[in-house]
Amino acid sequence: MVPGGSAEKKADGKQAAKESSIRIPNPNFEKMKEDILYHFALGTGTHNFPALFGDVKFVCIGGSPLRMKAFIGYIAAQLGIAKPRNDFPNICAATDRYAMYKAGPVLAVSHGIGMPSAAIMLHELIKLLHHSQCSNVIIIRLGTSGGIGLEPGSVVITKQAVNAAFKPQLEQVILGKSIFRSTTLDKELAEELLECGKELNQFNTVAGNTLCTLDFYEGQARLDGAICSFTNEEKMKYLKAADKAGVKNIEMESSVVAAMCNLTGIKGAVVCVTILDRLQGDQITTSHEGLEEFESRPQKLVGHFIKKRLTQK
Repeated sequence: MVPGGSAEKKADGKQAAKESSIRIPNPNFEKMKEDILYHFALGTGTHNFPALFGDVKFVCIGGSPLRMKAFIGYIAAQLGIAKPRNDFPNICAATDRYAMYKAGPVLAVSHGIGMPSAAIMLHELIKLLHHSQCSNVIIIRLGTSGGIGLEPGSVVITKQAVNAAFKPQLEQVILGKSIFRSTTLDKELAEELLECGKELNQFNTVAGNTLCTLDFYEGQARLDGAICSFTNEEKMKYLKAADKAGVKNIEMESSVVAAMCNLTGIKGAVVCVTILDRLQGDQITTSHEGLEEFESRPQKLVGHFIKKRLTQK
């Protein structure tokens, strides 16, 4: 027995109350002798996860590897992490599935397009964080989206990710049965990010629901895909119904981010910039330079949030 007995346990209990560990709701997990994170090209038998990732507190995820590489350089500069140019190597360079970069307590990981790709990445990311003995981790998706009634360039903090029927749930078919999982995101974190947007005061920042779809064209009520099974009138009726349901933007990953964070006890958020107003059309007409500036806005907001959080400690 450890000297001090009950006093030591009491102190440990207080520490546990302060720290939020990562849950792995899989009864088979602890039986694994070795865990190979295939799509990251990492494994518990070949890498020392606590040494590599034990200090991670913020994980920022986004679709594009290039965008994540740009973000890690940006956040490193914001946090004053001095390293030579391009000295943030891709930790997952042995695979072409995803890219991963690290700067101090911040990990940036690409997730590809759509919920299936994001889900695969999140399964392995969450296991990586657990193996690394991380605690109090926050996962934030940064991305682009189509707006609903918002000027292009607005940044949306997601309150709930909703499905095509505007319900805050993700349906997954597992062993032939439909399982429904909550897609409501952490309220306090969303409010804190919204406040950061107001503090920056550089662009319009709002909170609202995000419609998460299974594809970019018909699923998002677009008329410009290779296939279209509805009229412009039907499209507008649907988008106006989304607006009435509190939907501020449309993208393709928020539901799985919310569901998996909820199941594993991780605080999650989604911060996306709108690159067009879908009530005005389907085609993106903003210039390349304008889009690049829009895409930097979630980075600036989340960078401000991370820097503020670290300064408060």
